[in-house]
Amino acid sequence: MYGIKDMTLVLPERISGLKELAYNLWWSWHPEGRGLFKLLNRKGWYLSNHNPVKMLNSMDPAAIEAASRDPHFLRHYDAVMARFESYTDISSGWFCSNVADPKKYSIAYFSAEYGLHHALPFYAGGLGFLAGDFLKEASDLGVPAVGIGFMYPQGYLRQMISPEGWQVGACEILDRKNAPIRKVVDDKGEPLSVKVPVIDPPIHLEVWMVQVGNTALYLIDTSSEANDPWNRCISDRLYTGDLEQRLRQEIVLGIGGVRVLDALGISYSVLHLNEGHPAFAVLERVRDMVEGGAVFSDAFEDVRSTTVFTTHTPVPAGHDVFSYQLMDKYFASYLPTLDLSRDEFFRLGMNPGSSTGFNMTAFALRCSAYRNAVSKKHQSVTRKMWNPIWPDLPEEKVPIDHVTNGVHVPSWIDRRLGDVILNRYLGRNWLEEHDQSRIWELIDEIPDDVLWRHHNVMKNLLITRIRDRARTKWLEQSADSRLVMALGVLLDPNALTLGFARRFASYKRPTLLLQDLSRLKKILNDTWRPVQIIYAGKAHQDDQQSKQLLQQVFSAAKDPSFGGRIAFVEDYDELLAQYLVHGVDVWVNNPLPPMEASGTSGMKATLNGVPQLSILDGWWIEGYNGKNGWAFPGAEGQDRDAMDAAEMYDLLEKEIIPLFYDVDVEGIPHRWVQVMKEAIKNTGPNFCARRMVKEYTDKFYRKAIESAMKSKTRKTKEDFKAELFKRI
Repeated sequence: MYGIKDMTLVLPERISGLKELAYNLWWSWHPEGRGLFKLLNRKGWYLSNHNPVKMLNSMDPAAIEAASRDPHFLRHYDAVMARFESYTDISSGWFCSNVADPKKYSIAYFSAEYGLHHALPFYAGGLGFLAGDFLKEASDLGVPAVGIGFMYPQGYLRQMISPEGWQVGACEILDRKNAPIRKVVDDKGEPLSVKVPVIDPPIHLEVWMVQVGNTALYLIDTSSEANDPWNRCISDRLYTGDLEQRLRQEIVLGIGGVRVLDALGISYSVLHLNEGHPAFAVLERVRDMVEGGAVFSDAFEDVRSTTVFTTHTPVPAGHDVFSYQLMDKYFASYLPTLDLSRDEFFRLGMNPGSSTGFNMTAFALRCSAYRNAVSKKHQSVTRKMWNPIWPDLPEEKVPIDHVTNGVHVPSWIDRRLGDVILNRYLGRNWLEEHDQSRIWELIDEIPDDVLWRHHNVMKNLLITRIRDRARTKWLEQSADSRLVMALGVLLDPNALTLGFARRFASYKRPTLLLQDLSRLKKILNDTWRPVQIIYAGKAHQDDQQSKQLLQQVFSAAKDPSFGGRIAFVEDYDELLAQYLVHGVDVWVNNPLPPMEASGTSGMKATLNGVPQLSILDGWWIEGYNGKNGWAFPGAEGQDRDAMDAAEMYDLLEKEIIPLFYDVDVEGIPHRWVQVMKEAIKNTGPNFCARRMVKEYTDKFYRKAIESAMKSKTRKTKEDFKAELFKRI
């Protein structure tokens, strides 16, 4: 048995449900939940940065006691708690009605990172927010999922920019006592400890839990005092550049994650690997069966037939590869427990196109019956990349499917747009059916002025937020005036505003719009039709090239000849992302094709009526219909950056800027608003996490559950190995 240790604050019995509500991220995508905490303590909600656990811990007990006797607050409390309790009943959910009994079959979802809310900063970028959106939508649909990941106590970079434009900063230490996260304890109230013997000496794991609606997410922590000091830091930081430390992390995530679920008594029918990082979970599932008396052949086939693997990385360099010497160091004593030889194990991780080491993606592909890329384009790229694993098959027959990513609509759509405008024109039940295209056709019923005025409110909120951040920087004693000016204090709410916000990496080409500075200055500084660009994003701490690109952007932001029409907003996080995808006029995306596997930031923007200007890569190949934004195919050759930049300048000068400034006597750009409406109509049903999770269920989970139910025809171990390794 195990339990949960939470904050020591004792709430009055009448409103004791606030504690459970605060620790369940349900409130993060239900406005009524956030509204209840705001009603309790508006100032505290703001000062806690929208973190109810921190807010409650810092409140005066007398104020909480007064709220428990306030009829106005209690009416809201009772209504919210009734809806919260109704939500937690998954017996009436989509999965139960359409797939299987959620009490009998569940999915273990393993990912190296999760982006859920800025109160829990242990994410890096798109992969994490995709995983977070998956858990939220699984909860909404009643899909019986359980998440496994890492609790990175020092993994979040707080970005600061020096006056010279160089990214500096420090890792933020997670304040666990004031975050919606709880430690898992045993029946004696002591921290639950799970041992991973693969690493010598064995690693002792502690476990934290985040409740995401109906979905539990368990996070591994190696900082236990039972570990040697050099082992306590395994889970400190996300995506370390030290290959041996990364291998240790992936052993702990995969093998340790399975052991954590076992220690918690959580059984599951399907294993879903989000990227190759947790793929060693397959080995531990097999080992557990072999230890129980099964032969390797039966155990491997049982595990393979119930494993789903999602790959996100479209370039070979992005896949983890570990030297055979390093693999020997950590797996020599583990393999005998699987009844698997060293040679057989290494062949499972062999990439036929390269013999440099053990490839985690090749291993995951061979150990999974269901494999998918994250867009149609990414599927073709992935099939070509991994065709050598199936050398007898033509590229188009390589058994890698695709499920295009989607975003969790309740989390990313602006509350005012959803609760006020869409409720009125689409019907109050639009959110329950938001993966149905017919619902979104009613977007055309929204008057142009209503949608346009809403967007201008969001744009003003964004610019106000940016100016407030710059003002805070100015108040710091060490602030440099040049730095503050570059942070956006001169932004104009009436100017056409482009947004470029994402992780800074060379393949994303953040400096593409800066290719021709003289032409760009002419575009931005037009007296009658001005344009401005807001940049935001972080470079990996070890990526010097990306830091240099960021410095180039910041130098342009400081350049007075641009008139303050380029801004770089430091410390990009989930909260700032919300403001940006709601408030800019055009979302810009210009990676080097085909290196954008999917890209979800553009989905979040277009969902809110912000058209995208993007190269045709990732999801935009499927999403662009000629009416919902702008696209260009991308050039090839040595001068591709210059040619792509020229294409973007042309689109701005000839199409985007004239359309934006074509307004009637009341200032409404009707033709522009039609593009906004088309963007919402297309993204809402087709690129939502609801469609995505249903697609995973229909394509993979149903079949994997059926495999789990069936008894297999067993082969001898020797026959199975002969057949398996003949194929490799």
